[in-house]
Amino acid sequence: MDFFDFHHHKKYIRNGVYNLDIERIPPDFPYSIGIHPKDIDVNNLKMQFNWMRSMMFQSCFAIGECGLDSLVPIDPKIQEEVFLRQIEISNEVKRPMIIHCVRKFYEVISFKKKAEQPMIIHGFNKKRQVAEDLLANNFYLSFGKPVLYNLSLQDILKTTPLDKIFLETDNDDFNIEELYLKVSEIKEISVERLNEQIVENLHTIKNG
Repeated sequence: MDFFDFHHHKKYIRNGVYNLDIERIPPDFPYSIGIHPKDIDVNNLKMQFNWMRSMMFQSCFAIGECGLDSLVPIDPKIQEEVFLRQIEISNEVKRPMIIHCVRKFYEVISFKKKAEQPMIIHGFNKKRQVAEDLLANNFYLSFGKPVLYNLSLQDILKTTPLDKIFLETDNDDFNIEELYLKVSEIKEISVERLNEQIVENLHTIKNG
């Protein structure tokens, strides 16, 4: 059985969404393209956005990673401007958004009203209240390796609706199948049923 890896940084994984690093050439399988908060170059923003647009080929699945990060040394206002421009691109090209967020969840929620396409928080690993507020605002949550050992995250996942879930390896070196098996156990469903639901979720976000 093939397991879709919603967000990863490994070019050998074809069944998933590869995170394209800034100013690299896209692969011939699904990828996301965006300007991560840490990669914002205030002196070359025009060039960065030109790169984004010029590399948005058929295999482009999503816009991202993009979002807001309180730990990077980029002015928050500039981060918000760059995030908003990427929301506008997402609306224009009709691609979902893969969101990177560090300690800025309620700011990201406030931007959601400007988005016409689905938003997916990648690597979700926060408290229940944050999860509930994101879900109440129609975000999807993508979970990674911490689910294998983090009991509070497992508890959040237990009550997260199946139609709002994705699974990913991100930068971690482990087999995505482990995560599918663990989540099927947490949700008390077969791994086949989980896999079917995630494929269905992919179709939903792809079609807006």
